[in-house]
Amino acid sequence: MVFIKVKNYGTMSFAMDYDNAPISAANFVYLARAGFYDGLTFHRIIKGFMIQGGDGRKAGKGPNYCIKGEFAANGVNNNLSHVRGAISMARTYIPDSADSQFFIVHKDSTYLDGQYAAFGHIVDGLDVLDAIASVPTNKRDDSPRTPVIIEKAWVEDEPIGDFPKIR
Repeated sequence: MVFIKVKNYGTMSFAMDYDNAPISAANFVYLARAGFYDGLTFHRIIKGFMIQGGDGRKAGKGPNYCIKGEFAANGVNNNLSHVRGAISMARTYIPDSADSQFFIVHKDSTYLDGQYAAFGHIVDGLDVLDAIASVPTNKRDDSPRTPVIIEKAWVEDEPIGDFPKIR
C-alpha cells in the first residue's frame, strides 16, 4: 500500500497493480520510499476529472529519466481503467515521457484508457480526493488558489524490488 497524506485534507491509500503496470508502480513506490513527493503539491486540479501532483521541478528536484508508458497505444497490455480513484502516470504527448508526475481520477474518464498508464487504485480516502477536487482553482492553468501540499507519501507492505528499467 502507498499512502499520501495531504496537509489539511487527510490521507489516501492506494493499492499498486504490478501485473498491469510493473514499471509505473515500481517507479511510484521508489519515489515515495525516497521521500521525493514529500512537500510537493497537487498543482493541477480539475473537478469532475482529476487531481495531478508530483512535479518536482518547481521544488528544484526531479528525476532525470523517463519511464516506458505502459498503455495499449504504446504496445503494452494494461487492463486498468481510468475510473474514479485510479492513479495513473502523467506525461507529455511523447508516450515514454512519464517521470514523477501522477494523477488521480476524480470521475470516470475511461476515454484515457489505452493512452495513459494507470498503475493502481484508491483503497481509502475518496472523501479526501473529493475535497481536493473541490478547491477553488485559477481558470488559466487549473492550479489551486491555495497550495494543496503533499505532506508525506510512504509505503507499507509493498515489495522492495529493483528500480524499474528506465528509458
